[in-house]
Amino acid sequence: MRIALGVEYDGSAYHGWQSQPDVPNVQNALAAALAQITDDPVVVHTAGRTDTGVHALEQVVHFDTRAVRPLSAWVRGANALLPRDIAVLWAHAVPDEFHARFSAQARSYQYVLVNRPSRIGVHHGKVGWFHLPLDVAAMRAAAKLLLGEHDFSAFRAAECQAKSPVKHLTRLDIRQQGDTIFFDLTANAFLHHMVRNIVGCLVYVGKGKHPPQWVKEVLAGRDRSRAAPTFAPNGLYLKRIHYDASWRLPQLHFE
Repeated sequence: MRIALGVEYDGSAYHGWQSQPDVPNVQNALAAALAQITDDPVVVHTAGRTDTGVHALEQVVHFDTRAVRPLSAWVRGANALLPRDIAVLWAHAVPDEFHARFSAQARSYQYVLVNRPSRIGVHHGKVGWFHLPLDVAAMRAAAKLLLGEHDFSAFRAAECQAKSPVKHLTRLDIRQQGDTIFFDLTANAFLHHMVRNIVGCLVYVGKGKHPPQWVKEVLAGRDRSRAAPTFAPNGLYLKRIHYDASWRLPQLHFE
């Protein structure tokens, strides 16, 4: 039997999603909890890896098991065994053809940035921070230049393992509420550090270091060294994995 799960987690205490020896990671924590329910080792496959310090509002995973349990057991049982900063949101039986990663049609991320002179206190680790005033209109103008299908090599980490740097960015919205700026991005897939590198370049535009047209030049140059530094992971959230409705996944919907 193949089971899909929706999972949220606070990535502050973890070295990312990916299983690694001798360091805390989300994959190992989830697999260990599920193994206690199945009485067998469990291999958990994810829709997308997240880096150290990055959070997820609705990560999607799947695993195979011979254990027959009610769906509620995968939610309540796992949550009773997981650390308190990881939680299963829903469980759904899926056909063997479903794959959390390869069946996904798109991914959505959100970066939350507090823009004020004083540093973060209460929300430390949960949001990014920039101390100089930012021109949101200029950042929006720059964001429009990144939409569409492009070679995003200039926004790609050196250690990125993606086979192709060409991705289709369908959404890059920027909205402001008080001193908080939200960046919402959707693409068919993202390169390693792509969101954080885009945010870094938009912040350069927002603080007046470069005009909006500069991001188009960076994109066309395909040279990572011409772009802004990678922005901090604190404010980055994997928001949603998009699937065809035929899989009938009980996904949540975040605005």
